[in-house]
Amino acid sequence: MVTNPAAHPRDSDSPAASPALPAPRGPLSESVLAVLAGGGTRLPDAGAVRRSDPYGDDLQLLLYVLYELHYRGFAAVDERLEWDPALLGVRAAAEDVFLDALRRDGGSGGKDVAEAVDALQLEPVGDDGHSVSHHLQREGELWQLREYAAVRSLYHLKEADPHLWVVPRLRGRAKAAMVAVEFDEFGAGRAENVHAQLFADLMSDLGLDARYGRYLDAAPAQALAVVNMMSLFGLHRRLRGALVGHFATVEITSPPGSRRLARALRRAGAGPAARRFYDEHVEADAVHEQVVRHEVIGGLLEDEPELAADVVLGIEVTGHLEDLLGDHLLAAWREDRSALRTPLAQP
Repeated sequence: MVTNPAAHPRDSDSPAASPALPAPRGPLSESVLAVLAGGGTRLPDAGAVRRSDPYGDDLQLLLYVLYELHYRGFAAVDERLEWDPALLGVRAAAEDVFLDALRRDGGSGGKDVAEAVDALQLEPVGDDGHSVSHHLQREGELWQLREYAAVRSLYHLKEADPHLWVVPRLRGRAKAAMVAVEFDEFGAGRAENVHAQLFADLMSDLGLDARYGRYLDAAPAQALAVVNMMSLFGLHRRLRGALVGHFATVEITSPPGSRRLARALRRAGAGPAARRFYDEHVEADAVHEQVVRHEVIGGLLEDEPELAADVVLGIEVTGHLEDLLGDHLLAAWREDRSALRTPLAQP
């Protein structure tokens, strides 16, 4: 039972206004959302959480909402609920279900980090059937690019935020290199160059609503799972190796994918603000991949070689969840239908 404290909601008209709570997607998320809204007191029991689909809408929304309390929170939700023991207990049960599924479905149990990283650097000759960027570059339509941007906004409007949690858990070379890469992600000291702002500019250029959290209700469970994985790895010190593996995957695979997406936007006639986001990632991440491989991973494993298996896990499960999301998007688009829970309005 949650004791709901007196609400101290943030002024919804302030520049830092938080998004509204989303609509529930099942009994688990419905119970949690009712508590956050101040109208409920009963949370789902651990048994119900354990029986849920680890990749399903209900569990993924539950996790996303509880993780979001550590980011911007939600309008009219008391900020002290971020550390409510009962909510943290529900989150822990859901995390166990999700992490067990990731280890089962996405992890090989391997410990060869060099081999796993080398595999990331081998760009496939052609489309492997999962690649959204290949599809968008080759034949993607503007409406598909807009859907892709809406889906990715769940992360890109807080780009690099989940990765900051690992910084105090590193030391030496790994910490120094991680901070150097993050400095670029946050615009190297210039607010207009913060990557989250560049993505907001991209969304505006595509006629999308760039407000934080605007497309949570529209996003499929597969998109929530990708962001939840980052939050899961970032919030737990014991998973710092997995967070580094995930971060390496993002930085190493970003340049070729971003190059394809920049071409797709040009082919579709998108404006310069939309193209700039991916152009920036082609250049920046090409440098970052070497820093991440040799300094972040190298420094971490020099200090803590026992984390090798976790680094490999982070690499592998990132690929697994990205494939699930890619398969969902492509299956819908190849049938000429929306991949979102709620189709976008025309710009």
